[in-house]
Amino acid sequence: MSEHEQSGERPLDNGHVAIHDPAIVEDHGVYYIFGTHRRCARSTDLVHWERFENNLSRDPASLLGDVWQAWPCQPENPDLEGNTWAPDVIWNDTMRRWCMYLSVNGHEFRSVIVLLTAERLDGDWTYVGPVVYSGFTPGNVDRTDVPRVLDAAADAEGLKRYQSLKNTRINAIDAAPILCEHGDMWMSFGSWFGGVWMFKLDPKTGLRDYTVRYPLVPDAADPYYGVKVAGGYWNSGEGSYFVRHNGWWYLFMAYGWLGRTGGYQIRLFRSKNLVGPYVDQNGNPAISNGEIPDNHEKDTGIRLTSSVMWGGGPAYEAEVEVSQGHNSVLRRSSDGRLFLVYHTRFIGRDDGEYEAHVRELLPTADGWLTAAPFAYQGGDARTPANDESILGQYEVVRHDPHTFFNGTRNEDGSYYGVNRPETITLEADGRVTSGSAVSFFDTPEANLPRTTDGPATRGAWRILGTNLAGVSCCDGDMAITLDGVTYTGVFATLPREADGARTATFSAIGGNRSIWGARIG
Repeated sequence: MSEHEQSGERPLDNGHVAIHDPAIVEDHGVYYIFGTHRRCARSTDLVHWERFENNLSRDPASLLGDVWQAWPCQPENPDLEGNTWAPDVIWNDTMRRWCMYLSVNGHEFRSVIVLLTAERLDGDWTYVGPVVYSGFTPGNVDRTDVPRVLDAAADAEGLKRYQSLKNTRINAIDAAPILCEHGDMWMSFGSWFGGVWMFKLDPKTGLRDYTVRYPLVPDAADPYYGVKVAGGYWNSGEGSYFVRHNGWWYLFMAYGWLGRTGGYQIRLFRSKNLVGPYVDQNGNPAISNGEIPDNHEKDTGIRLTSSVMWGGGPAYEAEVEVSQGHNSVLRRSSDGRLFLVYHTRFIGRDDGEYEAHVRELLPTADGWLTAAPFAYQGGDARTPANDESILGQYEVVRHDPHTFFNGTRNEDGSYYGVNRPETITLEADGRVTSGSAVSFFDTPEANLPRTTDGPATRGAWRILGTNLAGVSCCDGDMAITLDGVTYTGVFATLPREADGARTATFSAIGGNRSIWGARIG
């Protein structure tokens, strides 16, 4: 969330809602989204959303006016209302309150993440206090809690690393409170520049746990900001979010810039421990070890989604999602299913027009999370009825980590960075084929052309967990090898975005890449 625009209200179709940096939370079967500029919405089905107001949205100065004047407010950004960014909300069982962690942003990263509490998610909020600061210098550090944490090290020499954007100078934004598997509360925060960090919270107050101390270890830990988990060296990366599933902690990050042509995108890492180290499928670390120009066009992290134009929808090029990111994840209480919630812009709309979208997350047999090929329409992913319902022609798209929509067109008139499908066939004998019969020479000295008996073989597919009798315990788990790369994923029937018709799909990850497939017809 390196920059935010306060877009005007406009009516949205099909119950969609314009919320940036959406953080989702559930209470008693009602889902709530909180986002930048104090926008909030609720839903009972994850499809149809309605906006609602509270004292924070109506009158932010009554809650945040004092801390705004004490720290972020400067002549360069005198407006509080345009500088309340990316809240996240968690239930604190010790306090018996909902805790909201919200960034109050200032010029030159002079920002502060604050805590507010409420008894109800649709009720009013009470200001508690600051949690972490950024943008401090030797001249103003006494207005923060930095001296309390650093003790004697809060002198000019000890503060030098916090002045360097390629060292530990961060922006205190994008808070993500976390409840670990042992019951401890943590909070991650930070953006670009000095990276993403986390430290422990005190469950009795919801604020920083001042009894916990952290060492100074380059690219690993800092006495004030805690444990480093991702980014650094001025590389893009923000909007961290953590979720635990099947023994793994997953870290979601937004790479790129959030504007319509900025290449914003979701990258995925995982670790056995909340504090890391987090790596992608190829073992690339989430923590940067140096400057990586245009890292949003590189191979670190699994890119989960991209701009896609194919038969299942959207129906019009103007509605293709671009610049998708700053996600949160819902674990639905009724059945434990996971849902990815993120904001997106569109090819045919202005920069200030965006929506919060939802996709189901599907766990793979090898321990990754892959996003469903179609946006959530209210119908959960279902396991296909039998093998026959899986066979046939598929459109396949690959989420290329090296390209993104930038507003330019290719020579054929299509938009650069919009991924379009190729067609493959899943055969009953387990082969993956494409095209028609092919004539070729593989013995040129003999000058003997030959022709394949049918479509060329591109690879193979199979249902995982099947015994010799062909019986499997998890019919949706699958693997597909395509052009020498094996992807592990999930077969599922999903409603298409174009017409709502249920269609066999697969979503899979392999070779640090994500692919989607949708059956034709």
